[in-house]
Formats: sequence, C-alpha cells, structure tokens
Amino acid sequence: MSDAYIKGFKSYLQLERSMSENTIEAYLHDVAMMRNHISREFPGVGLEQIKTEHLQSLLAQIAEMELSVGTQARMLSGIKSFFRYLLLEEVIRINPTELLEAPKTKRSLPHVLSLEEIDRLFGAIDHSTPEGQRNRAMMETMYSCGLRVSELTGLLISNLYLDVGFIKVLGKGDKERLVPVGATATKHIQLYRQYVRTQLPSVRKGAEDILFLSRRGAPLSRIMIFLIMKDLAERAGIDGSIHPHTLRHSFATHLVEAGADLRAVQEMMGHKSITTTEIYTHLDRTYLRETLEKYHPRYQ
Repeated sequence: MSDAYIKGFKSYLQLERSMSENTIEAYLHDVAMMRNHISREFPGVGLEQIKTEHLQSLLAQIAEMELSVGTQARMLSGIKSFFRYLLLEEVIRINPTELLEAPKTKRSLPHVLSLEEIDRLFGAIDHSTPEGQRNRAMMETMYSCGLRVSELTGLLISNLYLDVGFIKVLGKGDKERLVPVGATATKHIQLYRQYVRTQLPSVRKGAEDILFLSRRGAPLSRIMIFLIMKDLAERAGIDGSIHPHTLRHSFATHLVEAGADLRAVQEMMGHKSITTTEIYTHLDRTYLRETLEKYHPRYQ
C-alpha cells in the first residue's frame, strides 16, 4: 500500500473534511493498522484487491483486543473514510467497506447539573484571589455560551464583542461561530480583564491575544480546566463525575427544558448535525417523566 495514498488521504481529511488534528491522527493510525494486518494475513493482496472478507478479518482482530465499542466504531469509521477517499480518487472501483457494520453503541445521556448545583459550584469559587476571579469568569463563560473546553482555552480578546453581547468562537474543524454571551458572564469577563489580566507580570510570547491565562501568563491547558472544576465540585459537595463538558451539557439542557428552539441550540453549540443536539430533548423527556412521577398524585 503506497505511502502516497496515505499522504493524499491526510490532505483530504485536512482540506476537504476539515477534521481536527486529533481525529486525523487517529484515522491515520487506523489505516496503518489495517495495512499491517493485510500485509501480514494476506500477503500479496494489493490495495485494489482488498475485499470485504479481508476487512472482516481485521474487525475480528480488533474485537479480540477488548477495546470499547466506541473505539471499535471509530476505528471502522477511519477505515471507511480511507476507502471512500480511494473511491473518489478512482484508485478503486468498488468500496469493500460498504457492507461492514460498526458495533452497536449505547448512546448514554450526558451528566448535567441542576440550577441549584450550578449556583453551588460558582459559590465555591474563592473570589478573593486573582485565580478565583479568573475561574469565575471562565465558568460563567462556559455556562453562558455552551463552550467546549478547547474553545474556552483558545478564546481571543480580539473575538470579544461584549458591547453587542457576542463572542466569536473557533470550534471543531476551525469553524467559526458567533455565540451570544449573557450579562453575568460579560460582567465577570470585564472584571477579570480589568483587575486580573492587566496585573500579570508578563504574558508569554504568542499568548498576547488569548483571554484566559495562568498566573505566569501562559495559555491554560485542558487538564488545568478539568482540575479546577474537579476541585470546585468537591468544595461544593457535588457528587458524580464533573468535568468541563458538564457545563456545556447543562447549558444545552437548561435551554431545551425552558423551551428553546432546537435549531438555535444547535447553532450556539456548533453541532454539525441537529441529531447531536437532539440528545438534549431525550434529557428533557427524562426530566419531565421524573417530574410527573414525583408530583402527580395519581401517577403511581
């Protein structure tokens, strides 16, 4: 299997599919594993000769590795993308992956916080320290705008349009979107910029336009945001697994519960497909059933 096809596939994922670097790296790993399997188990079989049964052998091997169903499905997705690319480039005439089925994944509902838990989480922040003021601004921004953690850490000062109530976010695949930002988040962003960020002793080169920085003037990592939230959850006495995405899920769920239009929520979340957003309608139905069970006198 020529390396030229692998390089071409990488360019295809970057330029035409606009995939993230992490996804591209994972897909290339999947294709490399497939290439090794074919050359080992079916020596002499060229790219144009690969058939469905050859790939079924690969899937059987993957299943024996005791990987999660989600990981297995993702690996198959990478391999399917590769053969779709080969079909587009007319390297092959028949796609051997068409009849391959991914293992069934159970779509779990994300954990969300109640409004009372949101108040407790934010109330656990120590506002007497510069880091505490920064953390409050970050938490308010994530919850107000439904940001991914990478969108928060990459938020630029030049993309704040607080005078008109919007921020510009760079999402998955480097896709930009404008998201409304609430008055409370706006207030805490402005306080952080005025009283904390301007007082940093130095700002690392290349981070001059990044909004949220460490005390050393460096961009914050994803793991730092996770640790901040974990600490706050413990202080607030909130049980369960709390991570940065919890605020994003809570943002969407609270909007849907209040009757927000699903298309508007999709736009604000930056979801490519509304199917992804529809999971929050399932959360809403769960909430409605729990309410009925708890309060309706003749439900039991």
